[in-house]
Amino acid sequence: MRTPLFLTQLLTTSLLGVAIGLGLGWSRQAATDNTAAYTLADTPALATGEVPMEFLVLAGGGAPHYNEIALEKNVHYFQRTLSTLGISLSHVRQYFANGNDGDATVRFINLVGQEQFKPPDIDQLNGPATVDNAQAWFEGLGQKSPPCPAFFYFTGHGAYNDENPDNNAMILWEEQFVSVQQLTGWLDQLPPDQPLVTMMAQCFAGSFANLIYEQGNPDNPVALHNRCGFFATVDERPSVGCTPEVNEADYLDYSSSFFAGLSGVDRTGEPVASADYDADGKVSYAEAHAFAKVDEETTDWPVSTVEVWLQKQAGEEQITEIFAQPLGQWVAQAEPQRQYVVRALGNKLGLDLDQSYSGQMPPVDFESVTGAYWVRLGMELINIAVIQEINQSGSAEIQAILQKLTICENGSFSRPNVTNTNS
Repeated sequence: MRTPLFLTQLLTTSLLGVAIGLGLGWSRQAATDNTAAYTLADTPALATGEVPMEFLVLAGGGAPHYNEIALEKNVHYFQRTLSTLGISLSHVRQYFANGNDGDATVRFINLVGQEQFKPPDIDQLNGPATVDNAQAWFEGLGQKSPPCPAFFYFTGHGAYNDENPDNNAMILWEEQFVSVQQLTGWLDQLPPDQPLVTMMAQCFAGSFANLIYEQGNPDNPVALHNRCGFFATVDERPSVGCTPEVNEADYLDYSSSFFAGLSGVDRTGEPVASADYDADGKVSYAEAHAFAKVDEETTDWPVSTVEVWLQKQAGEEQITEIFAQPLGQWVAQAEPQRQYVVRALGNKLGLDLDQSYSGQMPPVDFESVTGAYWVRLGMELINIAVIQEINQSGSAEIQAILQKLTICENGSFSRPNVTNTNS
């Protein structure tokens, strides 16, 4: 696998950090600038809240032996999230594994530890999670007039592309692959002024951050389309959460944390602290993502499209300098949700905000949960620093891209935040 610049910096920072395994990875640092022809005038207008949002859910394993019950339960939780936010299923298309044919394909472990299988059981399930059904939904979305905002949730498995990790794939039923570039080809056919947000929880999901580029290729310019996404982990790492265990109280994956932050209710029905970090009365996708970075007690390294893009702007010397500055310096310059991440992760790691990141890092096992917190914090510092640099001295083209991606990620399901205020 590639030796990532960001991880190299972390290992250097942590002296003889005891990173284990070969799965450590970070999104490739771009060698080219893909922003040459982009201006603020190219930023598409957002759809108004008067147009109903459309939802697509693709879920399940590619075959019964890895079609885990946790994936089905993720769909149940997404439905409950929509219900909490006052959204009916009338604008949701749901495709799961083998669909409604009655075959017992969902794998689970029963109370005495035996492997068993059952048919899918999802309210208002529309059919199997096939490439044809997925493509048809995107084609139908493109025909709506006026263009409507859309949200695409994928909870399943991912395939790693050894030859090109920028073009990993999600695995649909009967082990059909949809690569980054194939999905982006569908997205390229949508109207540029139609907002589309995706949340993807599969292994190697961060590769799909490349959907911001034309044809899904990071060597191409950033597309004019208004699209963005949130991902459980980076392009070269597996994610956690796919399990045949049935007790949802034990689920600690990205989906659990993201939707808890978005709705204010966790998957067991308990209220969580509000993720409305800017106190504007609603929880944005970016705020739910920030909530998940702290809440998700796993080895995942969650990222978003703008974050992968930001980190491609940072060079080795710049990262070294960022890590050498007091943490509090970056908190003072950050957006509210990024302030929360730095403060909360710093608190989990017992850090002093008056001291630097590099000055406080001990030897770290980056395959541990604690190691994941260090990585998430390091990524957040880079995000904050590069945003500041772009806003202060970046070109108009770069600023326009940052603005477009930020606006997309700051969208929401458009309901005032009703979560409790207990922390």
